[in-house]
Formats: sequence, structure tokens, C-alpha cells
Amino acid sequence: MFQLGSTLLEGCVLAVLARGDAYGYSLTQEIKQIITVSESTLYPVLRRLQKEGQLVAYDQAFNGRNRRYYRITPAGRDNLTQIITDWKQYKHDVDSIFSLPPNASTPTDATPLETIPATPTKEVDHS
Repeated sequence: MFQLGSTLLEGCVLAVLARGDAYGYSLTQEIKQIITVSESTLYPVLRRLQKEGQLVAYDQAFNGRNRRYYRITPAGRDNLTQIITDWKQYKHDVDSIFSLPPNASTPTDATPLETIPATPTKEVDHS
């Protein structure tokens, strides 16, 4: 089953790199537009993906300094494909729960959540 958290971050990193090589800071900035992540969170993910052979890193000079760039490998693309497949199933499953009307027995009875009237809850006295 899809694990929200590190797998989601890993998928985001791989998806960004599938569009083209990126250096660490630019990668962080692009991912920050979608989810909250700090460089201190992102760099261990990059190192782990590199150690697993899903990314390669190389240095390139820029304005007299080296930037570390990352490139996705075929193994990284394979993992990204699996993460996308898992994400679509996870999303479908969650969407089906969110669209179930009260007392519905099957997802085929689904109604968009915003059309379901709110039902008041009764407070239970546990004293």
C-alpha cells in the first residue's frame, strides 16, 4: 500500500528530476511549491536515492562555484512509475471514501461529499 510521507516526497523528487536534471536548491524550491519541505529534509532523501541507484549526482561550475546536480536513472524511473501507480490507487481509494453518502454500502452509490447534508451529532454523557 502507498505510504504517505517519505514515499510521497521520494515520488515528488523523482517526478521533478524526470523532467530534467536539477541542482539541490532549485529542486527544493520546486518541491516547496507543492509540499512543505526543508533542505534538511530533502538532502537525506537525495542521498538515499543516490545510494539506491535511483539518482546520480554530478558537479557543474556556476559563477565560480560548483553546484551539485541530480539526474534520475532508469531504476529511479521504474520506481517513479510504481509510485505513480500506487498513488493513483491510493487516491482512488480515498476519493471513494470521501464520496460515500451516509449509510452507503458500495462505492457505486457514491455522491459527492459537498452534496451530503450535514447531520448533527449527539453528545453522549459518559458520567
